[in-house]
Amino acid sequence: MYSAQSEGATGVVDGQVEPVREVMAQARRVVVKVGSSSLTTPDGHIDRERIGELADVLAARRAQGIEVILVSSGAVAAGLTPLGLSRRPQDLATQQAAASVGQGLLVAHYTAAFARHGLTAAQILLTAEDMTRRVQYRNAQRTLTRLLDIGAVPIVNENDTVATHEIRFGDNDRLAALVAHLLRAEALLLLSDVDALYDGNPSLPGTSRIAEVRGPADLEGVDIGGTGKRGVGTGGMVTKVESARIATQAGVPTVLTSAANARAALEGEPVGTLFSPVRRRRPSTRQLWLAHATAGRGSVVLDPGAVRAVVDEHASLLPAGVVRVEGEFGAGDPVDLRDEDGRIVARGLVNYDSTEIPDLMGRSTRWLAREMGAEYEREIVHRDDLVLIKA
Repeated sequence: MYSAQSEGATGVVDGQVEPVREVMAQARRVVVKVGSSSLTTPDGHIDRERIGELADVLAARRAQGIEVILVSSGAVAAGLTPLGLSRRPQDLATQQAAASVGQGLLVAHYTAAFARHGLTAAQILLTAEDMTRRVQYRNAQRTLTRLLDIGAVPIVNENDTVATHEIRFGDNDRLAALVAHLLRAEALLLLSDVDALYDGNPSLPGTSRIAEVRGPADLEGVDIGGTGKRGVGTGGMVTKVESARIATQAGVPTVLTSAANARAALEGEPVGTLFSPVRRRRPSTRQLWLAHATAGRGSVVLDPGAVRAVVDEHASLLPAGVVRVEGEFGAGDPVDLRDEDGRIVARGLVNYDSTEIPDLMGRSTRWLAREMGAEYEREIVHRDDLVLIKA
């Protein structure tokens, strides 16, 4: 069902053999993600003691010269009790209201907790749009890097108060993996209310902790549960495993464990589940960004020849291979490239509006340049702005 490498085993990292658990301890830049259930009491209050304990752990790493970026959930959960809400609301407007109240409380407690160690906390609020648009993405990268340069502790959260669609990246798990890649972090630590990934329901007898995951085959047949035990967050094991998959594809080793094990995990002790990085060329920022930080705003349907050219030959998508357009989008938006059976084969940044493409379909770029002008002698999606999507 899975293969778990023993805690004392070794792995190959960039051609060097070293104990796999020491990767976390040796990392000079670490992204730490903590979920709502690890920061709040069962009735929705912020747990100041837990925040203080986490800040103590991270401050100890900072004192050793380690750069730490904290991706923290908890804004919506923190706002429940002040607004008189007994549980997480289902409608977007009330979620945003709770987030607007809770975010200030959350950051205030972090600020106080880190200040005890002489550290300055810096709030960074991001949306899916920020990770989708190239300009915002690069600006976030510059800001976070500068904060690290001047010794601050960036605290990243999704900007729930202005989200215009489903109010999560996946309980910040996917956002944490993208931040780790964005900043070229050397390790990612995912903290939850569960101490590791198990091969079944950990509350049932006979289940075992999965010590290490070295690839998708290790998780075949494993029942990955839903939301956490407390139910105050929006993510769960599924989003955490997806986050680990994104991070390891970017070459970032990832450990999943409980908040109580944060210090042990950062010191390289054999706690939680280690997701080993994929041993292959690190994808470009744009490739990972297109594959995991974007959603297609529409679709362009390709004929079989165009599918082969894009998938097998890694070619650009030309107007001649387009069959039809689905949905509405503008030039520069991410779009899904589908075959005629509806399967997504790639995603890319389109060079034309959805209203323009129907007039270009089936035409060669040479014909388009001659009949419509030189500005039309270009691809629908250039291969540098395209990433393949595996089924």
